[in-house]
Amino acid sequence: MTELIDRIYECAVVPELWPSVLDDLADLTDARGGLLFSARKQLCWTASESVQDIFQEYFTDGWFDRCSRRVCSMNNARASFFVEQDFWSKDQLEKDPMYRDLFRPHGLGWSTWTGLRMPTGDEIVVSIERTFERGPIEREHVDRLNELRPHLVRAALVTARLGLQRAKGATDALTALGLPALLVDETGRVVEANTLIEALTDKVRFGVNNRLILADARANETLASALSQIETLPSAASRTFALRDEAGQATTLLHIMPIRRSAHDVLGRSYALVLLTPLVADRPPSAELMRTLFDLTPSEARVAQGIAGGRTMDDIAAQGGVAITTVRSQLRRVLEKTGCTRQAEVAALLARLAVGPN
Repeated sequence: MTELIDRIYECAVVPELWPSVLDDLADLTDARGGLLFSARKQLCWTASESVQDIFQEYFTDGWFDRCSRRVCSMNNARASFFVEQDFWSKDQLEKDPMYRDLFRPHGLGWSTWTGLRMPTGDEIVVSIERTFERGPIEREHVDRLNELRPHLVRAALVTARLGLQRAKGATDALTALGLPALLVDETGRVVEANTLIEALTDKVRFGVNNRLILADARANETLASALSQIETLPSAASRTFALRDEAGQATTLLHIMPIRRSAHDVLGRSYALVLLTPLVADRPPSAELMRTLFDLTPSEARVAQGIAGGRTMDDIAAQGGVAITTVRSQLRRVLEKTGCTRQAEVAALLARLAVGPN
């Protein structure tokens, strides 16, 4: 699994490798192939060769705009891969135009997919397609894909920002991202940064030997810990956490992603990509978005959402049908994963986490 995670992050800046990774995801689920698409200002997509022609038809013949499963997943609060049975009965599927007139005539008809709208405004979907003859995708296969989901979403965000185009080099890549970004080596020394970083001098500084220093001391410790674990524990090192201003208000999300394999051909000898996303206050975040960004479990996401909604620990416990001690334990893990020390900080952070254009 570690090798597959490395290859997923490799695809972030070498998007022509996505079809091969989608093939591997299909192999994990005994399926035919996979699809990745992103939409913000423009629609970009790539797919396994085995389903390339089908999805060319899907996009060119207007099926994308009528896709029932994309709508269902985007409106569902679960941070998960879904299957048809999560939304429709057998009779409903047989009457669905997309399944009846597109997928089944091409031999497909069963799938598992996940979708997410990121704070940047990017809409990302990954789907794995199985032949109709093979039957529905089993829950154990969905569980395996869910283990990979946070890595897929982070890598796909970078790919989406690059427009599914391989950058010519580090400078080109950082510029194309359209968000404040920089590359660091294993010591935290900044190798290269884009010009958008210059507007964040109150949050990001360059110390001795050009080492990256975050003004938020707590976040700076989290960054150092993540960098130290990239080689030994990549699943823990690849993460998202908040930067706070002097008043303790979360203002920015920092995403850290390892640079793997042939991605070094684009980004040089860099160790990790650091991407910063400004926060805006608009509406409370969904449990799905919180879980994906901070790698929360479903129960931890429910606790975090309850806090964001102003509910007490007793209310959250009663609503979830669990003991108050369980909720307190889940809250401790939420604090750790979001980099907060108090419940009020979690509420303030999540209240600012909204989906907005960038």
